[in-house]
Amino acid sequence: MDCVLLLLSLWALVTTVYLQDTGSCPERLLGEERRRTCPRPCKTDSDCGSKRQCLCDGQCGLSCVVPGRTCPWPLPPSDSTEDRLLSPTHSFSALLEVRCKPGFKLSTGLDATIRRCQGDRQWSGDEPICTAESDSTCPLPDQVTATFSIQGSAAVGTSILYSCLSGAPIVGIRENFCQDNQTWQYPHPICEKVFCQPPKEVEKGYVVAVQKTEYEVGFDIHYLCKKSFLLDGPQKITCLSNGSWSASPPHCRARCLIPAERSRVVIGGVKRWPFDVTDAMVPHGENVTFFCKHPRKQCSFTTLQVCFDGKLQTPACYLEPTWLQFKLFPHRLVSEIEKCDPGDVE
Repeated sequence: MDCVLLLLSLWALVTTVYLQDTGSCPERLLGEERRRTCPRPCKTDSDCGSKRQCLCDGQCGLSCVVPGRTCPWPLPPSDSTEDRLLSPTHSFSALLEVRCKPGFKLSTGLDATIRRCQGDRQWSGDEPICTAESDSTCPLPDQVTATFSIQGSAAVGTSILYSCLSGAPIVGIRENFCQDNQTWQYPHPICEKVFCQPPKEVEKGYVVAVQKTEYEVGFDIHYLCKKSFLLDGPQKITCLSNGSWSASPPHCRARCLIPAERSRVVIGGVKRWPFDVTDAMVPHGENVTFFCKHPRKQCSFTTLQVCFDGKLQTPACYLEPTWLQFKLFPHRLVSEIEKCDPGDVE
């Protein structure tokens, strides 16, 4: 349709130039342009005086026209139409294209109409009337809109594309066309069913879920650890639309025995005797600070160790006090003596 309009526009422009150059022009007829008056008729420029020329003025035929005269531009804004000049200026013989805005259409069924600037300084023809398009659509059931992301319009004469909201593959035709009778060209597709396989068991822990051979998308599984073990990882995992779980199963990590008996350590920012700690153990991931004696000075410095799944090593600099040191000289224990200056620590 746009190609037809372009050809018509070029034809009108070329015809106007040709007729003016050859001196030919249709007879003075009042027709579709519905003009009130026509300029004075003529055969040559000498019939028109100094300021006018004998030019072809559409269905008025050869007429005395002031070629520099212009038609109104820009035109008043409209809710339904859009105007565009097809000529460099809006003077005599200029062409104007009028289109309907989205949601409207011309009564002629065309995409646009062409108007010409006449000798009477008016655009040819009547103002095109664009009427609102009827709201003709194809129905989309709730089940479809709840399952798919729809791209495009469901209006008659247009197409839509389906995408599964779950991300699953589509079974059926991905594109559909709304026909003139407001029915879809093809049946709506469906989303392929996706399942997750049973997750792995966790050593020293439990899987809290109904036992199944496969799990639906969105299904949650919870994990618990046996007493005295700490959950390391997600407490819940979810079956995803790609058939995988949202995370790897967690681990149940063991507590660590504090490898010191007769020296205080720092746990959770508090200086404590190991035998004052429940079972003399700390949970997985806990930081334990040990005290070490300076090799040449009577002062102490600290070093940090971390409990990991039942293993907590003492630092190489740590020496466990003897039973006699602990009983007879408790104030001389490495954890109780003065702290070294920062410059003393190598």
